[in-house]
Amino acid sequence: MKQIYNFLNKVLLRNKFEWSSYFLTMPKIVITISILIFVLLGTRANAQNQNQNQSKESIAVINIGAEGLEIKMALMTSLVTLELERIGVYEVIDKYDVANHMKKNKIPLDESYGKTDLIRIGKLLKVDKVLSGSAEKFGSKIIVVLRLVDVENGKIEKVDVMEYLDQEEDIQIMIRISLHNIFNIENDDNTVEMLSNINLPLANTKNKVNLSGPRFGMTTTLGAVGQRLQAPKDEGGYNMFPVSSVFGYQFEKQYIAAGEFQALFEIIPALNALESGYIIPSLSIINGFRFNKLGFEFGIGPVFRIAQMAEGYYDASGNWTLRSEVPDPPADTEFIYQVDNRGSYRLNTGLIIAAGYTFKSGHINFPINIYVSPRKDGTTVGLIFGFNVARSKKKVR
Repeated sequence: MKQIYNFLNKVLLRNKFEWSSYFLTMPKIVITISILIFVLLGTRANAQNQNQNQSKESIAVINIGAEGLEIKMALMTSLVTLELERIGVYEVIDKYDVANHMKKNKIPLDESYGKTDLIRIGKLLKVDKVLSGSAEKFGSKIIVVLRLVDVENGKIEKVDVMEYLDQEEDIQIMIRISLHNIFNIENDDNTVEMLSNINLPLANTKNKVNLSGPRFGMTTTLGAVGQRLQAPKDEGGYNMFPVSSVFGYQFEKQYIAAGEFQALFEIIPALNALESGYIIPSLSIINGFRFNKLGFEFGIGPVFRIAQMAEGYYDASGNWTLRSEVPDPPADTEFIYQVDNRGSYRLNTGLIIAAGYTFKSGHINFPINIYVSPRKDGTTVGLIFGFNVARSKKKVR
């Protein structure tokens, strides 16, 4: 600015009484002033940049390993270097300079380095910090580990370990999140939540109980259906006992094990009423919830039965009459399908609600369940029990 002032003062004094000449030289003055301003601003900006670069600590990225991934170590190291330069916290040493120094000092590029080696390399490169680490696929997740080493103090300054979902196509975002963690830069919570691996609860022999095994019990049906089952055969009934037997087998498939809680599917095929000379098949598919420590469980699901059904109606006295037996029934007669040994086989569906408790004796489990299958024309209730031997956990190969 001093140069501009002196120049203007000189021009104005020289042209003090030559106003016509002054106006002719005015464009030259404006151009000269503009040039001087740009020169001064550029000089100041360069000085600020040099001071800023001098104030930044230097850092070198060394050997970012990649295990079980399609991306290799060299590319992973370049990716970390790129993201580190984008952050702008340190003056990042160019990867080619790093490679040349390591080659010059006969240090292999494909070796893993401990803290001592990283500090030695950092001193050879004359940097303040060294960043190393790895990205490794483990099962259904990718584990990213980054270590920031302080070369001058000879210690690991910070370590960040993150578990991400196995989505290698997003590896660059994972590296960015981990670098932000190292340098205390805030991450987008939604991005972190979408990529972070959700640890599933552990499942072992203590919190996983399998009660698959044979089932035995008894059942009774109330209401109109129960009356039809106990009715004489010549009236279309089955002349069954009020209480019928149940023989089946329970298959289980667990899909959640969280602490002492289990959620599972239970499939129970069964045969009913064998003592009455009949075979009435049923299939129950139950979504069960089990509390292993307490021993309690409950479940709900559909039940399917096959039975002989016939169309008919109940007369004013409450007697069951087949539609085919009365050619001209009353006009307001309501026809329904009901259990009848004179009818054809049909598939019946219903809802089953069950609750139970498991007694344990050594390695033997004794589950006892009560259940109800509500229906408007006849609710079924039953008691069923079973046993099984606790199985040892299979060895994972």
